[in-house]
Amino acid sequence: MLQPPCIINSVAPIRVCDNGGWTDTWFAERGSIFNIGVYPYVEVQIEVRQQDGDRNRIILNAENYGDRYAVLPRNERHEWIQHPLLEAAIDYMGVPEDLSVQISIYSEAPAGCSTGTSASVTVALIGALDQLTPGRLTPLEVAYAAHRIETDMLHQQSGIQDQLCAAYGGVNYIEMFQYPYAAVSQIMVPNPVWWELERRLCLVFLGRSHSSSAVHEMVIHGLEDAGPDNPQLELLRKEAKASRDAIYEGDFSALGQSMFRNTEAQRGLHRELVSAEAEQIIEIAQAHGALGWKVNGAGGEGGSITLLCGSSMSRKREMLREIKETNPLFQNIPVYLSRYGLRVWERELDGAAPEAGE
Repeated sequence: MLQPPCIINSVAPIRVCDNGGWTDTWFAERGSIFNIGVYPYVEVQIEVRQQDGDRNRIILNAENYGDRYAVLPRNERHEWIQHPLLEAAIDYMGVPEDLSVQISIYSEAPAGCSTGTSASVTVALIGALDQLTPGRLTPLEVAYAAHRIETDMLHQQSGIQDQLCAAYGGVNYIEMFQYPYAAVSQIMVPNPVWWELERRLCLVFLGRSHSSSAVHEMVIHGLEDAGPDNPQLELLRKEAKASRDAIYEGDFSALGQSMFRNTEAQRGLHRELVSAEAEQIIEIAQAHGALGWKVNGAGGEGGSITLLCGSSMSRKREMLREIKETNPLFQNIPVYLSRYGLRVWERELDGAAPEAGE
């Protein structure tokens, strides 16, 4: 039972190496997706107090943007303006009228990193807001609520894999049998395989935020016209299965090959889905013995790329140094595999700091 004043905390991982992406969409109808949940996670914290009559009872602090403002009740405005995804999630879940809340949201992953960060934010926010009322949503219910907010409320294009990875964490094989319904199978491997995968993975931000573009609309239109049996979609589905099998076998060379083939399949959808910056990173990675690379998300300008390094730790460090020297905008984001997905917990508010001399 919630006992204000209190703090609600929630965290959710981001997603990398989404082999099979593009098949988790409405136009694909069915899909197979492999992805990996990693930290740095997104963080949501809600300070909850009893409502004291203050009209501004919902305060939103989007720390990455430096925005802190009052969110008006839905019946006092007509649209979501400043941060539509966050405001829509608050409206979807609701805040009981007898409570006032201050909601802080933060992520160490850069905005527009193509790692499903917006989905992770929504999952973490829904999980935290769920604590304000009786009953609890399951991870699957949280994921689908986050998806509905993007698609039904904001009318955005969105697959399902990012929300599911944020809710479940870990290494996942997702079988979408009829959009948007899917089964999530978490891939359990011995600790040495898990640790080695974590050591070999690199996430490199390309220095520019990814955003949907005319290229993506062109690709979507072409895939929609071709239908779910499009051979290009079949290639992507195949690589998700290959990645799953490689992880189960602890075969990093096979995983790297699958990442490479998946990126080539993305390039086959439209050559601009693998940007010039991504090509620079790939060339450096090849020279340092990397086993594979995956342009994260849908691809295109900006965003990030996942690299799977070889067995040598020193060559990995040399590769990362050269990447940074090639372009100061390129940024290595240290990642750690997330054994858990959404986590939510409640704490009492700390007492006031003691006065000096006490």
